[in-house]
Amino acid sequence: MSATPPPISDLPVLRLLNVESAYGPIKAIRGVSLQVRRGEIATVLGSNGAGKTTILKTISGILDPRKGSVEFKGEDITARDPAYIVQQGLSHVPEGREVFPLLSVRDNLMMGAYTRSDSDGIAHDLETVYRYFPILRERAAQDAGLLSGGQQQMLAISRALMASPDLILLDEPSLGLSPRLTKEIFEIVVRINRERGTTILLVEQNANMALNASDYGYVLENGRIVMQDTCAHLREKDDIKEFYLGLKNEGVRGERRWKKKKTWR
Repeated sequence: MSATPPPISDLPVLRLLNVESAYGPIKAIRGVSLQVRRGEIATVLGSNGAGKTTILKTISGILDPRKGSVEFKGEDITARDPAYIVQQGLSHVPEGREVFPLLSVRDNLMMGAYTRSDSDGIAHDLETVYRYFPILRERAAQDAGLLSGGQQQMLAISRALMASPDLILLDEPSLGLSPRLTKEIFEIVVRINRERGTTILLVEQNANMALNASDYGYVLENGRIVMQDTCAHLREKDDIKEFYLGLKNEGVRGERRWKKKKTWR
């Protein structure tokens, strides 16, 4: 993960302002405000049920917010149709990968380019994803449902790249993968950001990998942002060390226990 980082703009490519989304009567996120600057990798950390996936679904139009607004490249895309949002340059890699199992690997990739008509650009991007993930070239004619979990994750990321996005929403890329495959996936994610300048918003439970790969981070608890900072600073915070990285600080461990209701510094 040592490739030269792209320049990061001070202007946000994505901005959420006081967003609230719910499933029926259950509020999943409450007053969430965040922004992602062009060219950076941002991450949202949080436990299961904190609302991380809901944030991504709200951004990509899968779930309409009850309150607040979502802006992408300066345009209000709140509750817009997901197909329109993809056309504007935003791709979503969902949790669980959700490849088309009965289509070939190549057909899955071409589905990612369905909004495009630039045949030369599509061919170029197809070669690019094969360069990132050579196994996909080897398995191009194979049904996607026959791939391993790690290979399906590679395919899901590559399918998103085929839309030539400005921003990728990446939901739990390490889910169900071995440590070796997780490391490989994260290295490619960083390469995509460094080489293509693609902005990435990452949701991930593997806090160590996410913080090492990302530039800026948000911590989500019970649907609310409770902490945000550069990832370099977050890695040094005692709460993050203890509750996400598994590192105990003996000096404060006795007076700051993990409680049902947490207080963050």
